[in-house]
Amino acid sequence: MTLAARLASLARRDALTGLGLALSGVWLLLVLLFWLLGPPAEAQRGGVTRLVSAFGVVLPLVLVWMGVAMARALALLRAEAAELRRQLDAIRPDLRGAPTPQPQPEAQPEARAKAQPEARPEPTQAQPRPRPRPAGDQRQAAMRFEAPPSQPVDAGTLIRALNFPDGPDDHEAIEALRAALRDQDNSRVIRAAQDVVTLLAGRDIYMDMLPPAPPPAAAWRRFAEGQRGSAVAALGGIDDPDALQTAASMLREDEVFRDAAHHFLRHFDGLLTRLVPELDDLQIAVLGDSRSGRAFMLLGRATGSFG
Repeated sequence: MTLAARLASLARRDALTGLGLALSGVWLLLVLLFWLLGPPAEAQRGGVTRLVSAFGVVLPLVLVWMGVAMARALALLRAEAAELRRQLDAIRPDLRGAPTPQPQPEAQPEARAKAQPEARPEPTQAQPRPRPRPAGDQRQAAMRFEAPPSQPVDAGTLIRALNFPDGPDDHEAIEALRAALRDQDNSRVIRAAQDVVTLLAGRDIYMDMLPPAPPPAAAWRRFAEGQRGSAVAALGGIDDPDALQTAASMLREDEVFRDAAHHFLRHFDGLLTRLVPELDDLQIAVLGDSRSGRAFMLLGRATGSFG
């Protein structure tokens, strides 16, 4: 995390701490006023009455500080998500192909006349002249020849890339992500996963907060073989009602998210078809527990892909 993002996160957490102190102070003041101005207590009070009174004083304080702790954790997660988006946006330009060559401006008639050689006598039978290639075709050819070659990655590197870096200090995951984005067969899956994870984070749905019930490796293998319905129902292991409701609402109302989600599901489905047969059970479990795997299970269940 950059220094500015860290300072902003600390400032938000300090503000939340100050709010918690203020609420605690207000509650203790109200308790003191009730004790001073309330009706006189009876001479003898039972143990249950004392216990209830203690709970009545302490429980609101516990709730206040639990809320402060959750708000601080959420602020930290938002700062890390913003930093991750910034790093991925910085990685993308390095992996793009060379810029498209611009067509040269047409020469003036005088320049063309000077550049032309002296007229030669034409043969008796005119030879057919080759048709000039359109400028658009020339640009497409240049893009094909100048595009960097694909660099395939191994399964372990791809799985680390699909989990995305935990932060700027996660150098191993960052290097894995760079390598996977150079692999043309898998770069589309990485970018599609990044898009849906970013859009879900914008609605406060973070993959780190959605640990799924681990499905068996056999369910992943059946899905990769093309089976659907009850045979792969275990893949819908994320049962967070708020996350499922929010994802379903976004799929209905947000056209951009709906297109990104179906694009991701289609490419991740293809990835499973070609990758799962090469993995052992442990690698399949790690893939399913990655951030991309959790997003696939969440969206697959929201769209009814698992029956």
